[in-house]
Amino acid sequence: MNSRHTSYTLDRREIVKKLLKDQDKMPVITGLSSASYDSVAARGADHPLIFNLHGALGGATMVGLGLALAQPDKRIMVLMGDGDVLCGLGSLATCAISGAKNLSLAIFDNGIYGETGDQLTATSQSVELGEVAASCGIPIARTVDQEGQVDEAIKDLLHGVGPVVINFKVSPKHPGHLAKTRDGVLMKLRFRNALLSQH
Repeated sequence: MNSRHTSYTLDRREIVKKLLKDQDKMPVITGLSSASYDSVAARGADHPLIFNLHGALGGATMVGLGLALAQPDKRIMVLMGDGDVLCGLGSLATCAISGAKNLSLAIFDNGIYGETGDQLTATSQSVELGEVAASCGIPIARTVDQEGQVDEAIKDLLHGVGPVVINFKVSPKHPGHLAKTRDGVLMKLRFRNALLSQH
C-alpha cells in the first residue's frame, strides 16, 4: 500500500500558535489527541475559551457548528485531525448548508489515527479533505501543504466568510503530550462563563 503521509512536513504546533496569537477572546473547540495538545501549547491548559473533546472522535465539527449557530457574532475555531474528520465525514455537508459564516475548521492532516495507534487513514492514500469540503459546497476550502501557503490560510480561517475549511498537511511525527484539563464539567462551566462574560 503506497502512503503519502511520510512526505507531509508542516509543523502543526507552529501553525496553531500563529492561528491563536492575539485571539484570546475567540472560542476554540478541539478534537482528540494532538489537536488538544496543540491548543494547550498555544494557550495553556487553563484557558477558559478552549474546550477539548475527549472520547468523542468525529464530534468536533458538529460541536463547533452548534456553537457557531448559537453565537453568530463570534468567530468559532475548530482544531482537529484528519481521523476526527473522517469519523464524522457527513458533518462537512451539514456545515456547507448551515449558513454558519463564522465557523472555521482547521484540519491537521498527518495521515494517521494518532489516538488509536498510528494506523494509516484514508488521507494517506487518495482522499483530500480540502477537496471533499469544497465538493460539499464549503465556500472557502482547500488543502495547504507548503509553508508559503500558511499565512494566507490563517487569514482565511480568522476572517473568511465561512464556513471555512483548511486542511494542513502536517508532519506525522508526534509533537509531544502536554498536561491538559480532562474534567469535562469543569471545562463546560468555565467555557460557558467566559463566553457569557463577553456580552
